[in-house]
Amino acid sequence: MAHYSAIFLVDDDPINNLINRRLLGKVDLSKNILEFQDGEDALAEIKRLSEDDGILILLDINMPVMNGWEFLGKYLTFFPLRKDRIVILSSSIDFLDRQKAKEFEIVCAFLEKPLTLDKIQEIKNQGIF
Repeated sequence: MAHYSAIFLVDDDPINNLINRRLLGKVDLSKNILEFQDGEDALAEIKRLSEDDGILILLDINMPVMNGWEFLGKYLTFFPLRKDRIVILSSSIDFLDRQKAKEFEIVCAFLEKPLTLDKIQEIKNQGIF
């Protein structure tokens, strides 16, 4: 099981972030789980971290200020050398969103909301976490 310096929950819905924080707290992937309701705030925090601090980012794609696709574009521009892992966690069931996610090597999984312990265990078994 991989352990991360931090887990970033990037979702404009504070309730989703709260639930996801509690679920992830049960599986001991990181002691440091941070919530961001705006992608710009998450990017600003990543800038403060060392490149050696590996983080796991759970990213919603449907957000009003900066959507997940815009976040990914900026992330890749600002941090081309980071070795973080990004999981898209979205309510989207659109096949095109899944296909688009595959265009980003940094995206290691696409999960449909809601996050559950079963989904976490499934991707842990696949070696994603």
